[in-house]
Amino acid sequence: MYVKDHMTANPITITPDTSVSKALDLMQKGEFHRLPVVDGEGKLKGLITEGIVTDSTGSNKTSLSIYELNYLLSRMNVDEIMIRDVVTITEDKFVEQAADMMLDNSINVLPVVDGENRVIGIITEKDIFRTFVELLGLRHQGTKFVIDMENRPGEAAKTFDLLAKNDANVEAFGVYHTERGTECFVKATGTIEVEAMTKILKDNDVRVDRVIQTTKEGKTVEYDPKKI
Repeated sequence: MYVKDHMTANPITITPDTSVSKALDLMQKGEFHRLPVVDGEGKLKGLITEGIVTDSTGSNKTSLSIYELNYLLSRMNVDEIMIRDVVTITEDKFVEQAADMMLDNSINVLPVVDGENRVIGIITEKDIFRTFVELLGLRHQGTKFVIDMENRPGEAAKTFDLLAKNDANVEAFGVYHTERGTECFVKATGTIEVEAMTKILKDNDVRVDRVIQTTKEGKTVEYDPKKI
């Protein structure tokens, strides 16, 4: 899953001589919270956020009237307060690399640049969350089987084989390690009934812990595998 497939392409940008009030107006109208600052060639020079404006102007603590504050912001350019040392990423990186960079740098946004440092996109923590939801197939129709699995080669293949033999197509799969041991989930779609597929898995020594079906309408129905 590449950054280029989950970023906002061609984001709105501003130049260093843009007033802070104009930057805030763009953010409010666009319902976003940060703007890349670029030069005349589109190359990244900095980043401005609503938080930076608040911290730099003290707008949440000032005794100035709203008219005085607006005048101050209209006279101040973004290059006076913008972040200059901006952490960036390229579009060919993986989404998990973007998430790792955000964690390491305690940030929630990465401008996406090309080889000449021109801004071609922007990816935020919200985009990461959306990707995570899509990857796990949460909102897609199908049945999610949560399985207690031995951490050894071939265990997942057995589950895949049983699903394939019953015309169930795997839509998503993941393995995670907890204090309980190794668990995995398989999200599958097909014509076989949920109870029937669960029974087939159990009869073949697949330890099914939970079964959650997402309907075509987006509703979720949970089955107790112990009662199947």
